[in-house]
Amino acid sequence: MDTDAVDEILAQWQRERPDLDVSPMGTIGRMTRLAKHLKGAIGATFAQFDLNPGEFDVLAMLRRSGQPYQLSPTRLYHAMMVTSGTMTHRIDCLEQAELVKRIPDPNDRRGTLIQLTDKGFALIEKTLEAHVANEHLLLSVLEPSEIDSLTQLLRKLLDSFEE
Repeated sequence: MDTDAVDEILAQWQRERPDLDVSPMGTIGRMTRLAKHLKGAIGATFAQFDLNPGEFDVLAMLRRSGQPYQLSPTRLYHAMMVTSGTMTHRIDCLEQAELVKRIPDPNDRRGTLIQLTDKGFALIEKTLEAHVANEHLLLSVLEPSEIDSLTQLLRKLLDSFEE
């Protein structure tokens, strides 16, 4: 198997600190480097549609919520694990672009809901198709069985943090 930049780092540590098991650095280092590459590749796809990843997340969450494609700001920011201020900024930007609108919550006189506009719906449909095609391309170096194995391992690791 070929070596990579992380192998070089591990070899340097092995030479300098042979008493220390630095093998976790290989796994974590590769995941960290991979995350940077994925963030760039995915961000480039969103940029084609004048969106950033956070804006895509809001539009996608509204879209997958089903008709009438509306959620409360609180539900949005809790699901995305961001602050209410971050969510307000995202919603403001999307509202200025006429991709979402704020509407009164019929179940709470003081509340508002965020709803996809027709323009927002059309944009998320196109962006989603390009995003999914890009993700297929990004994973195309792996066999389907490898993707399944990787998915199971990543789920197990993620669960250990999110339980």
